[in-house]
This record gives sequence, structure tokens and C-alpha cells, in this order.
Amino acid sequence: MSQSVHVHAFCDLLDVGGVIDDPERIATYTTDQRQLFTGSTLAVLRPATTKQVADIVRLAAQQGIGIVPQGGNTSYCGGATPDASGRQIIVSLERMDRIREVDPLSMSISVDAGAILKNVQDAAAIAGLLLPLSLGAEGSCRIGGNIGTNAGGLSVVRYGMTRDLLLGIEAVLSDGTVVSDMRKLRKNNTGYDIKQCFVGSEGTLGIVTGAVLRLAPLPIRRATAWLKLATGAPLAELLALVRRESADLLTTFEFMTARSIALASEAMTNLPSVRAGTGGTVLAELTSSSRHLDLDGLMEAVLAEAIESGWIEDAFLAQSESQRTAMWEVRETIPEGEKRRSGSVKHDISVPLSAIQRFLDLAGSQVRSYDADLELSVYGHVGDGNLHYNVLVPPDVDRIEFTNRIESGLSLQLYDTAAALGGTFSAEHGVGRFKKHLLERYGDAGRIAAMRRIKTAFDPADIMNAGAMVRPLGKESAS
Repeated sequence: MSQSVHVHAFCDLLDVGGVIDDPERIATYTTDQRQLFTGSTLAVLRPATTKQVADIVRLAAQQGIGIVPQGGNTSYCGGATPDASGRQIIVSLERMDRIREVDPLSMSISVDAGAILKNVQDAAAIAGLLLPLSLGAEGSCRIGGNIGTNAGGLSVVRYGMTRDLLLGIEAVLSDGTVVSDMRKLRKNNTGYDIKQCFVGSEGTLGIVTGAVLRLAPLPIRRATAWLKLATGAPLAELLALVRRESADLLTTFEFMTARSIALASEAMTNLPSVRAGTGGTVLAELTSSSRHLDLDGLMEAVLAEAIESGWIEDAFLAQSESQRTAMWEVRETIPEGEKRRSGSVKHDISVPLSAIQRFLDLAGSQVRSYDADLELSVYGHVGDGNLHYNVLVPPDVDRIEFTNRIESGLSLQLYDTAAALGGTFSAEHGVGRFKKHLLERYGDAGRIAAMRRIKTAFDPADIMNAGAMVRPLGKESAS
């Protein structure tokens, strides 16, 4: 069957605007977010309802066409990018973007999987509630992709990952069956928790079309502090102090090195007034929905103890919303600063909290031994053990060639170190296409076998995002 016949068959299932087959428009969907790989597709399908998704999947299964689900196409691991065969079709959820219901008393929100994260946050805020999931791509990433990658972000230390916020789900399986479990229940002990199978699955088990998410009270008070760390400051001990003395009101605990802050400053219109300490910086924030708590006083008392311990050279407490915004702008501009400088090779490292300093020490030695001229941008959500340990691309060097060289050498050394400390090569970015070999290298054999059995049960024909993460049993040698 020719490509045009394939596309025509799908056109019959969708309304006007449901199919994109123009090569120029398709190009925006077939390249990964980091522009490391461009795949090929028959067309981009844009269903508007769960029924249309189910119809698409049934037809694709009948014709043996692969499906790549896509949300905001913000994956760092190629998890939403088709392969080069031209035998996969992209199913974009971008038109399925409704806020279905906000339930203030149940503290939940029900949405289409194509809803943009920021829009869901705003809908919750209008009801006086908070969707705790917050990350740099929130203006373009979509809820289905957040579920598929188990997105983390800035508030995990208090609220957890996407997995911890998911109450209910709606999804289409590889044969077109619709799983509908859009309940708002905190307790539902009626067998296997099917929704959790889709969390972190990156579209390899089915297409998420809807979700019910847990909300929290909307913070009305914040205490935001910029901590200039002393050289050798013990990050884990400092975090433990702040968490203990703030009674778990700590929402974020972000670490930044001086180089990362400098990169952000170079990309900012208004130069920040804050600077890094000799040991880097932590941006810490306490939040509360109570009108009766003195968060500033609490933060000041905690910081006084940390300064007395010699861990902090100095600290600044935001005195206004504009000062708080300026502090956060530095943190949020680091990725843009790296990009403007010429890019970076990204390492999404996760280690136990107690091993953070040990990893930084060992990894620093490895980088210097590999190439003493390399520059690093190190920052991340150390409140949950996640470090973005990025190697900057030198000026006037081909980014792709440099990335390939680092990933085949130094990166493996860094991942070896993380693994030896009980950590992993992917904290929140996922596996996708680009990190499959790392899963095979570092993954527990029994766990990978279990994953492949799950893949086989859900998608035996391997039509759902084939080439990402794992293959079903019997397809080990497939490319």
C-alpha cells in the first residue's frame, strides 16, 4: 500500500485539520527538542477526541503502521521522535487540550492529555488551588508527556513526581481498547494500579488521552532565600537542616554553580544583583497556604544556624515579589544561557541525597582527567538528589560531533560513578531512543525482563513507539 493510500485512510477518520501531510509543517514534529535527530513519518495525525485516537490506533494496528505519541515534543531523549523508516505515524495530542473539570473539594483537576501544563496550573489557581508540577518547559509541555516521562521539576522535594500526583487516567491500548479510570479517589484498592503502568512508559504501552491530577492548597506566603555556599559546604546536611527545622514547608532546594549563574547572567536582559558563593549557591523556598505562619522568621532562624555551622558565607532573603522573581529568573535562565553559549552535553544524574557531595568530588576529578580544558554547568534539584551535570560545548566546535565524543567516553565514566553510588543515568528525562543503550548497560537484568514482559502484554506487535525504551519479547533483534 502506498504512502498516499495510508494517509488517505486516516483522513477518513478525522475532521478538517486532523491530518498534516505537508513536508514543511511535518518537519516541526520530526526533529527532537535538542535537534540531535530527525526522523520520518507518513503524516501527523491530530485527533480531537478519545474516540478518534482509538479509531486511529485500530487502523494502524490493522495496517501494521507504527505510532509515535507526541505531546509538546520537549523530550530530551528522543522519546517523541519517529525513527527514520517512514513507517511510523505521529499522533499529536495538541488538539485535545480541554480542562474537563476542577473539583475544589476533592482537590483534583481532570484534563485532556494534550493540555499544556501551564494552562492546567492556571486553571487550578483560579480555583484557589495548586498543581505542584512545575518545570522549565511548562509553557509548552503537555500533561500526557509529563505522565509518559514521569516529569519531576522544581517541587519534587515536597510534592513528589508526576507519579505521586496522578489519581486517574484514560488511555488507548495498542488494539484500540479504551482504558477509562478517571476517578478522583485517593484510595482505590481494587487490583492492579493500571494507571501507574503508563507513568514513565514514554508512549510504549498506549496513548494517554486524559488524566485526573491531585491538587494542593495554593500557597499565599513564601520565604525565598539565596544562600551563598562556603567551599565544601555539605549539601545533604544543609538540606536536612532546612527540612527538619522548617517542618517540611520546604518546597524547592535548587543548587547552582558559579559557572551556571554566569551563563544565566549573560543571557539575561537585566543583570542579577545576586552572586554565587565560593561553593556555589542554593535557592531555597518555603511556602504555605496559611495566613498565620511567619515564614520569613522561620527561614531567618534556619539560615542563622547554617551560617553558624560555617556552611553559608552569606544569605539574602527576598523582601518583595520582584526580588523573588529576580532570584528565580537566574535559575530558570541557565538552560538558555547554555544554549546561547553553544550548547551542552546533558547528564541527568540522580544519586542518593547522602552521596551528592561524593558524586561532585569524583565526577570533577573524572572531568579534569578526561580533559582539563572542559567547562561544566552544574545545577539541579538537589533537594531530591537530581543534578544536571552538563559539559559545555567549546566555542567553534561542532556540537553534534562533540556530543557524540563525550557521550561515548566521559559520559559513561560519569554514569559509572553515579551507578556505583546507588544512582542512575536518568533522574527525570527518561530513556527514549537516545538512552536505550544506557538502560541495557546499567539496568538490572530482572527489572528489564519484567519491563519487556509488560511491553509484550500491552503491545505484542510493537506498534507503540517502537524503538524507544524496550522491545517486547521475541523482537530482541529488531532495529
